[in-house]
Amino acid sequence: MARGGVLNLAGAICGQAALFAVMLLLARVLGSGDVGRYAQCYAVLALLGLLSLSGFRAGLTRFVAVHLADDDPAGVRGTVRLGLTISLAGAAVIAVGLFALAPVLADALHDPSLVTGLRLVAVALPASTVCEAALAATRGWRTQRPFTVIGQVYEPASRLALTGLALAAGFGLTGALWAVVIASWSAALLALGALARLMRRVSPAPAAYRPGELFRFSTVSWASSLASTGLIWLDTLLLGAFGNGDIGVYNVATRLVTLAIFVLAPINAAFGPYIAYLYRQGKLPEVRRIYAAATGWVVRLSLPAFVALIVFPADLLRFFGGTFATGATVTVVLAVGQLVNAATGPCGTLLNMSGKVWLNMVDNVGALVLNVALNLWLIPAYGVIGAAVAWSASLIAVNLARVTQVWVLVRALPVSEGMVKGLLAGAAAFAAALAARWLLPGSFQLAGGLTTIIAVYAGVVLALGLSKEDTMVLRSVRAARAAA
Repeated sequence: MARGGVLNLAGAICGQAALFAVMLLLARVLGSGDVGRYAQCYAVLALLGLLSLSGFRAGLTRFVAVHLADDDPAGVRGTVRLGLTISLAGAAVIAVGLFALAPVLADALHDPSLVTGLRLVAVALPASTVCEAALAATRGWRTQRPFTVIGQVYEPASRLALTGLALAAGFGLTGALWAVVIASWSAALLALGALARLMRRVSPAPAAYRPGELFRFSTVSWASSLASTGLIWLDTLLLGAFGNGDIGVYNVATRLVTLAIFVLAPINAAFGPYIAYLYRQGKLPEVRRIYAAATGWVVRLSLPAFVALIVFPADLLRFFGGTFATGATVTVVLAVGQLVNAATGPCGTLLNMSGKVWLNMVDNVGALVLNVALNLWLIPAYGVIGAAVAWSASLIAVNLARVTQVWVLVRALPVSEGMVKGLLAGAAAFAAALAARWLLPGSFQLAGGLTTIIAVYAGVVLALGLSKEDTMVLRSVRAARAAA
């Protein structure tokens, strides 16, 4: 798990850096208006992509891992074929509908210029869906390499390169969205190739199709994932529906905050297959142990970024242009919600991979309902700040519910020695950052503050000493590098 997590983390750094650069390019070249349009199109792609997957992303990972644990090659073949076929068929139907109804959706978002962008989303949708499904299946082998190399490095990097070329050639927003189309289709072909290579390792056997167990799990997971992704993207669409002009500012702030929590996704991806495998074998003490360790890694790796976001939000936003600095309050509010998300760790993944996907669905649907209600109440009066408050409040509520359920069901808590040491180091870095902001002149505040945060945080972590899990991780990574 440590080796897979480190590989995923390296990939996530590359992926998030590429996505950050895409947003920075759009903001610098096109301005906040087109940044908002790009964000709305991407939100539609994310939501419809999950709708197309029908929950098979989690289902493919879990059941491939389970069938491998049971030494059931027929089950592996049937699961992979069924998941890919249904995902592709669903994506194709939805894509045709979106292409035809793009003008209607653009009118609902009060922006007729979105029609071309939404139709390009329809072209990208089947490829994006197949890529997600194929990479989800590869994780069932408890390997993170295809997911990292293709999903976290190749696709974002190719999208960045193509976006840069499109903007340099003067193709504007349309060119940037064509970059999404090309990157999605090429990544899908690579993902299918990676899955085919892993399938060749499976013993020859006729495919055994067991749609009942896969559909039961995946249908609930589908509703859960839709609600979870809706929680991420629905505020962007609601801001558009209310005709708010600050969507671009809001999404730049969201991108900054996402950078702070980027470690959660790669650790989740490494963590999930092991939970399914160990839970299937009844090794609950190991499940509890790696849950606490994974949460500790998430917290410690993300805390310096959260400190920077809370102390220097306006300075960070100015990288995108002076007009984006108005999103400082939004950034702080979003950061608080994501900090709680980090501190509760991969509790949703634990519920899914231990077969309690229905409980995770209830949590996510409840959070989505709360988010919509708060957005409808707060956006008309407070605009983007109201959307940020609604999003953070919903995220805090769902994560507190999940962590309570994890304790009740498997007696696991997201607390470890390493996490406590990380929180102490974060508190010291926060105090030092406030001092730097007060003492340093304006032109040196950000550079000096970031240097101070890193130096103080690293110094306190080292002074407190490494935990047993940290030592194990370092030894595993060194062993993997030596073997390579």
